[in-house]
Amino acid sequence: MGRSILLAYILVVTICATPAQSKYYSESERYEPVQLKKTRLNFFIHDILSGKNPTAVEIAGPKTIKDKNDPTPFGTVFAIDDPLTEGPEISSKVVGNAQGMYLSSSQGKNLTLVMYIDLGFTTGKFNGSSLSVFSRNPVTESHREMAVIGGRGLFRRAEGTVFVKTHFLNSTNGDAVLEYNVVVVHP
Repeated sequence: MGRSILLAYILVVTICATPAQSKYYSESERYEPVQLKKTRLNFFIHDILSGKNPTAVEIAGPKTIKDKNDPTPFGTVFAIDDPLTEGPEISSKVVGNAQGMYLSSSQGKNLTLVMYIDLGFTTGKFNGSSLSVFSRNPVTESHREMAVIGGRGLFRRAEGTVFVKTHFLNSTNGDAVLEYNVVVVHP
């Protein structure tokens, strides 16, 4: 009984102590619909885990003994700075980079990653702009899609889909070349 009275007293004091006037307010503005643009992009990502200059490095992983035949065991987190190129060859024109991280999130045989990456463009019309991708990536599926959840620059408030195809995958060392076909809508 005593607790109930104390709780009621605290509630009444809190309500009474709340200021009657707040200085936080905003004036309403007339909403003007924005014309949205649809942009389609096609490029390749080179995710290299091997060699002297990898573009993806392990930053955390399980405490269990690792299998040498599995470059991305369950629970492993990688930081990436992968080049984006016009073509599948690493010598193709670089148009930007993918920076972020991914987590190996599947315990089964089918590799699945959860990815957060920022696709930053460094040339052409979209120089200085980027797209933010946060999604599940079931790597073993031949055609898959990931969500675009935002962007910067010309892609501010973008949303859309990245359609991913594996162009090349070395299952021994984890090196991969991925084709990204991106469709986004943005102001």
